[in-house]
Amino acid sequence: MAHHHRAPDSKREQFRRYLEKGGVIDSLTHVLVNLYEQQDKPTNALEFIMQHLGAAGHTSDTEALQLEVTELRQKCAQLTEENQKLRAKLHCYEPESENGV
Repeated sequence: MAHHHRAPDSKREQFRRYLEKGGVIDSLTHVLVNLYEQQDKPTNALEFIMQHLGAAGHTSDTEALQLEVTELRQKCAQLTEENQKLRAKLHCYEPESENGV
């Protein structure tokens, strides 16, 4: 019987580590603490939890995507400027290259 008891503990431990690694434990804890700290408790606690869990993931995803868009726009502007400078240099060395060779 002890053997059967150890296997589930091992699986539980692996599952717990999986949840911790994925940030699930932190997210759940944050939402539950937020619910606990509400002076006026919502009538539907499950709905509160679902809304706040969904909002937490959405917000971090949105922020990450907005940051990526900003970085990519800056990189695009930088590359456009570099391209213009290189075209100007090329034009100085080969003024007739576009009109026909």
